Amino acid sequence: MRFTSHRDFARAFERALRRAGVPIAFSQGFTPHPKISYASAAPTGVGSEAEYLEIGLQAETDPERLRLALDAALSPGLDVLEAVVAGAGSLADRIDASRWQIELPSVEPAVAAAAVKAFLDTDEVPVERMTKQGRRTFDARAAVTHFAVTEQSDVPSGAFAAPCAIIDLVVRQVTPAVRPDDVLSGLRVVAGLEPPVPPRVTRLAQGTLTAQGEIVDPLDADREDAAIGGR
Repeated sequence: MRFTSHRDFARAFERALRRAGVPIAFSQGFTPHPKISYASAAPTGVGSEAEYLEIGLQAETDPERLRLALDAALSPGLDVLEAVVAGAGSLADRIDASRWQIELPSVEPAVAAAAVKAFLDTDEVPVERMTKQGRRTFDARAAVTHFAVTEQSDVPSGAFAAPCAIIDLVVRQVTPAVRPDDVLSGLRVVAGLEPPVPPRVTRLAQGTLTAQGEIVDPLDADREDAAIGGR
């Protein structure tokens, strides 16, 4: 599923809405579209355990019944974990940071830790990426609030008894967005770290970053027993 593009997921989700009989609301005009707002979709090739979206409905619906119906209508690997009534404000306004796990198969943890230290000790780490506006150079360092090799002893899927550095990364949302692959490019810039096999990246959380460095789930403010309607 990590190789499914956001556009493919959006199509699959709209089909699931129809199969589940969800009374989705539509925009006005000559080409009405279902009212679905996605929050910070993960890049193609990245796994995620924390994707959020907001839908508008034409009628009140029990959140748990909606979750079960959508979960059953989606393909295995696309799981609806929770549905809540949307409160005041935009979902996107509640997301300003994300936490990532980066597995570096065949990279010794000590080597990765040295590269991470070099990254954090540098005031600015310029990286280059192709964007919709063309090739751009930007700083990958300023957006990083936490960057460390974990003490986990896990190995990546399909690997046995191989060294694997596992990195815990927290990145603030900035413009242009800094993605995990940009941070990995920064490790190459400052420390020459070149993983021999492709990294495995998974988003673990999204939400509001607190002063203590924790990420608050954007649904926390809306968790209550109520029916969904009108948003």
